[in-house]
Amino acid sequence: MKTMKEENRGKTVLITGASNGFGMEFAKLFAKDGFNLILVARSTERLRRLGYYLQDEHQLEHVCVLSADLTRPEAPKEVYNEVKASGQEVDILVNNAGAGVHGLFYETDLEREKAIIQLNITTPVELTKLFLHGMKRRNSGKILNVASTASFMPSPLMAIYGATKAFLLSFSEALTNELKDTGITVTALCPGPSNTMFFRRAGAAHSRVANGPLSEPADVALDGYKALMHGETRVVSGLMNKLQAAGSNFLPDMALAATMRHMMEEEDDESPSKEDIL
Repeated sequence: MKTMKEENRGKTVLITGASNGFGMEFAKLFAKDGFNLILVARSTERLRRLGYYLQDEHQLEHVCVLSADLTRPEAPKEVYNEVKASGQEVDILVNNAGAGVHGLFYETDLEREKAIIQLNITTPVELTKLFLHGMKRRNSGKILNVASTASFMPSPLMAIYGATKAFLLSFSEALTNELKDTGITVTALCPGPSNTMFFRRAGAAHSRVANGPLSEPADVALDGYKALMHGETRVVSGLMNKLQAAGSNFLPDMALAATMRHMMEEEDDESPSKEDIL
């Protein structure tokens, strides 16, 4: 009887935002179970070091590193074309890359927010569209979209981020229904506040939420990995986050928005911080 690692030999997973945080932890989990890797991010050197390490550590057949700025509209098609030219088939797609910006919407930079919309919405939609065709042809495949607990409620001071994650959750669940009679599954992972570089990059490092309890990326990735492998439609990572997500079904949106704003404000200054993205 084959081990899981032996069964996964020859299968390939593509992970965006793979150089740190959830993406790096996903790469470790897939590598441990024998999957070939296509790692995508802007940080070329960090990706290479991770790729070399995982290939050597787990004796993987193939690890491909693609440097791409996924905030560029052309990037998803470029990534797809590179994968296609290499002759590889993507068995699992992990749309992990994402970003946010902290501050009042009328004060934040529009160009930065357009880049966030591209990264959080347009890029995963396009990558899903492109790689789904091959999955449909083979009647086999898995897609993991990293949403957020912010998907369930309005997010003042992170208005664009929350809205993009709400889109990603809705998109994932719609695809689940469309693909229910195929061998393809779509899973949405909804983490809560986590110990990654997200808050610092978003300019929210001094917010209450960033200085409160944070989930560890390895724990979040493991929850998402297990749900993906079992074909689950949605998983909220962490007990407290599960309770918060469940409570969002009962509280009025304005009450949820007020709570979220309180959490996103700085602890020692009630005025929101200036935006500082990426």
